[in-house]
Amino acid sequence: MKGDRVEVVVDTGAGAAQTFEIEATKAGRRVDVSTGRGVVEVAELTRTGQQVRVGRFMAARVIAVVEHPAGDLEDIGAAGRRRAPRVEQEETLL
Repeated sequence: MKGDRVEVVVDTGAGAAQTFEIEATKAGRRVDVSTGRGVVEVAELTRTGQQVRVGRFMAARVIAVVEHPAGDLEDIGAAGRRRAPRVEQEETLL
């Protein structure tokens, strides 16, 4: 979903950590995280599963993988990207 993002914090080996961020940039895209054979892979995928952007990291160097779903965005402005929940009107007795 547009707005989904994943942050990967990696040890650079020089006593510092570097943060990489991959985000679903268009509607219908999603971010997928997979691990295997000592590699952590974060990819932005289209609806058909085609990779648009990929980040591969050595699992031994990865400190943290933080997923931020689009619903948790705090920087949505007053206009917002999502509709407000529908509120049903209460019946009055008058």
